[in-house]
Amino acid sequence: MDPRRFTDQSPGQLVEIGADHAACAFVPSPLPRDWQLPPTLWPKLAQAREAIARLDGVGRHMPNHKLLLRPLQQREALRSSSMEGTYATPVELLLYEAEPKEPKSERDPVNARREVSNYGQALTLGQKYLDEDRPLSLTLIKMLHSKLLGGVRGGDKQPGEFRQRQVHVGAGARFVPPPAHHLPGCLEDLESHLRNAPEIDPLIHAFMVHYQFETIHPFNDGNGRVGRLLLSLQIYKTMGLTAPWLYMSAYFEQYKDEYIDLLFRVSTHADWERWLDFCLRGAETQATDAIRRFDRLVDARRRYKDMVKGQNARLHPIIDLLFERPVVTIPQLADYLNVSYPTAKNDVHQLLKLDILKAGPSIIRPQYFYASEIMRIVYEEP
Repeated sequence: MDPRRFTDQSPGQLVEIGADHAACAFVPSPLPRDWQLPPTLWPKLAQAREAIARLDGVGRHMPNHKLLLRPLQQREALRSSSMEGTYATPVELLLYEAEPKEPKSERDPVNARREVSNYGQALTLGQKYLDEDRPLSLTLIKMLHSKLLGGVRGGDKQPGEFRQRQVHVGAGARFVPPPAHHLPGCLEDLESHLRNAPEIDPLIHAFMVHYQFETIHPFNDGNGRVGRLLLSLQIYKTMGLTAPWLYMSAYFEQYKDEYIDLLFRVSTHADWERWLDFCLRGAETQATDAIRRFDRLVDARRRYKDMVKGQNARLHPIIDLLFERPVVTIPQLADYLNVSYPTAKNDVHQLLKLDILKAGPSIIRPQYFYASEIMRIVYEEP
């Protein structure tokens, strides 16, 4: 890490690490409690909050908003994981979640699918934790990390435990987070901000906390994903949303270089304005994108329900299932409906005729079937 890039405005201090004193790490100062939003950001904050309010309003008036929330969460798990080099396709994730399998080796692709699936489980667990009127805290952060990295490959990940050694970020140690012995103080300050939010707009505060968390980098691995989990959950909790609707990973991944550069620029120049401008634009973009997807999903569900009127009554619950799990197999449907394999097979054939389902490759056993329109709406990029 080049110490020459840090200015006098830097919100932290550089400390020497290593016996030769040739290397240094950055220890951030506590987040400010009386920070004033620059007037240039007022319109962008208003636009972002308005978009999030519209999104929450759409979800709030859904008869069963979980049918729409689940696909958004699956997409978030895929995009957040891919930012860290863990890849799975939507089909692979959905098939794995329907029938989880143990990886046979370190190189088994099942490892990646489990990691992505863990992300969604951590998000659900975090929401449940907060819904029990528990506070944003270090306990929640450790719980998210434990769920995210539980049972995955690699023996040094230490699920749910803060790191005890120095770590580096980026090629050539572009950024060096605080030494391990500085973590207790940094994390105590962070928890104080989470539990006792200052007089700062909650959306602005969430993005400031996201910077602080990523800068502290408290774990050996998984910091990026835990940080983005915490961001969605903090916005959900502090903005009083019906559900954690807003997910930023797709935006952060699309503009990954800018995301990394602006995080670093806060450390070097205390440039909160450019970082928050970037985040507010992203919040508006992601909220508007989610609303469009919701509208298309609602329209598709209404059309599908109309198409199966007067037909087999079992098709209605299958259609609802497809919005939560748009990739299915006949054995899964038989189990879900508590019917025989031939009966479930007949139901699938009816949906194939209506073009609601399409058949996956016949060489894969058991053969899977997928709701192609739902898959496009949820997973394709605009």
